[in-house]
Amino acid sequence: MLKQQIQTDATNALKQGNQEITGVLRLALSAISAKEKEKRYKISKEKPKLAEENLIKESALADDEVIVVLSSEIKKRKDAIALYKQGNRPELADKEKKEIEILQKYLPEQLSPEELKKLIEESVTKTGATSMKDMGKVMADLAPKVKGKADNSEISAIVRTLLNN
Repeated sequence: MLKQQIQTDATNALKQGNQEITGVLRLALSAISAKEKEKRYKISKEKPKLAEENLIKESALADDEVIVVLSSEIKKRKDAIALYKQGNRPELADKEKKEIEILQKYLPEQLSPEELKKLIEESVTKTGATSMKDMGKVMADLAPKVKGKADNSEISAIVRTLLNN
């Protein structure tokens, strides 16, 4: 399981004295735990009589949910990089880039721009999209195929380009 791998790697980094990796992985684990608690709360409202150990088991995130959390953490860092560059703080932008590199090791292999464009073109054809009004249909069709494998802003930019032409 992906969460266990991150925990193991965080422990190993701590033992090796690598504070940078330890810090990034601890933040990722914290985000994962927060998402699990959110899920646990929802489940407890839906099934109030569920035993505590069953509640914990049901609220554990699957690998694809962990990937969504990690993708969100990477997006936050990309946004921070843009702000740091705007504020003329290249040293902080570099720090964020290193954190992104650490987190990306736990994501599935990212699609190349060519592969991504091909998948998007297939979805546009499959959904019969002809204008920007159909963007939602295309995105809905694409989502399961590219989940965690590509940045959503990159996907929507390509879809916009295709639908505007």
